[in-house]
Amino acid sequence: MAAKCSPMNALKKLNRIIICLTVSVLVGCTDFVEIDPPKSILISETVFNDPATVESALANVYFQIREQGLVSGTFGMTTSFGIYADELDYFGFDTDQIPLFNHSVLATNQRVSSWWSHTYYIIYCANDIINGVEESSSLTQQEKDRFIGQALVVRAYMHSLLVDIYGAIPYITTTDYLENNIVARLPLETVHESIINDLTLAIDRMEGLSIDTGERILPDVDVARALLARRYLYTEQWALASEIATALIDNYPLEPNVEEVFLKESAETIWQLKPGVSPRNTQEANQLIIQIIPGQKYALTEGLLSAFEPGDNRFQHWTSSISDIDNTVTLFFAHKYKALLTETQSLEFSIVFRSAEQYLIRAEARAKTGDILGATADIDQIRNRAGLPNTTASSLTEVLEAILQERRVELFAEHGQRWFDLKRTGNAGMVLGPLKPNWQSTDVLFPIPETELALNPNLLPQNNGY
Repeated sequence: MAAKCSPMNALKKLNRIIICLTVSVLVGCTDFVEIDPPKSILISETVFNDPATVESALANVYFQIREQGLVSGTFGMTTSFGIYADELDYFGFDTDQIPLFNHSVLATNQRVSSWWSHTYYIIYCANDIINGVEESSSLTQQEKDRFIGQALVVRAYMHSLLVDIYGAIPYITTTDYLENNIVARLPLETVHESIINDLTLAIDRMEGLSIDTGERILPDVDVARALLARRYLYTEQWALASEIATALIDNYPLEPNVEEVFLKESAETIWQLKPGVSPRNTQEANQLIIQIIPGQKYALTEGLLSAFEPGDNRFQHWTSSISDIDNTVTLFFAHKYKALLTETQSLEFSIVFRSAEQYLIRAEARAKTGDILGATADIDQIRNRAGLPNTTASSLTEVLEAILQERRVELFAEHGQRWFDLKRTGNAGMVLGPLKPNWQSTDVLFPIPETELALNPNLLPQNNGY
């Protein structure tokens, strides 16, 4: 498993608080250390009395998100859901990744188990920070609002990923190990409501506060809004999705040059993950750029390549190709991130939210509420930036198809957005059935890990098909 301890199966350790709050403060590494309860209590009190150490605790949470988990880890959403859907072909030999490509996932799959355990580990850490900061007698109210707001965004984001992957899940808001050991899965509506409530509270807490330093690497009020707009879209609350997206579009204009969209200074970036202190490539560049054939793991599918229209600058600037030494095999790969480094800095960070998605969220929301002209205007903003003419779509059906098409070629190889679009629109079977011989309608959800069900029977029943 990716994490050495999970709040769903290891919360019986009372000294667990030390993991979340002091690993970055004391050792700055990903290994977890064991310290007996009296010491960990003293350390936690010290952490919550000092803004700098709370910031360090939050920094460790962002480190975990960036390096190991669903968001930007080696086996995160971009690659795993890229091969699960129709974006990426897989040529590797990882025994947990192959079933994702072949749609033969079992409840014993270690990749699926690690997503669950590591994501709930991050949630546990966020809850630790929320609870500790709230109880602090030394922090100012503004500091409390800033730290709790960031942790609420993290908690909402992690739960949003879990519910989209596994369906009904527990929504964890406590560090009480007795309660967490017997937690049950909640109805989808309750989970969605909890996510939206956390984001609304985060916005209230952080409104008017200056959170970030200019690099857009901390989840501030606009990050909360970006996730909220996405959740409103996924839950078909069209008017609210349009309203929130509009507020972001006004503040984050599209980067005019397609070639510069994924540079760290891009005007349209809302939240990005900084790849370490030393100059480093992004996880996406490391995973997706093919250096040599044979030796590649991932390549863009023929279906995705054929989805680009002639003259689309996204194809020219966001994909690249390489051939083997004999020029008998040519493969295309995602090249949004170019692995740009200098001797002193990384020129690219891993982007989590950007305003192009918000244009497409608003376009879909407008179309669903009958504003066809507004929807096509948003589509045209995305198409024109890519060097394409205005859309010819006019009817509601045509406009919705055009939006999904633009989402496919604009957001490809970005955190599994293609898979989530196929799933939420009910198109997964129609698209993947002919491509994946093992496809079953129950594949729209992943299995609850078998190890978690054994530890906590309250998580039963297992998802259908597993």
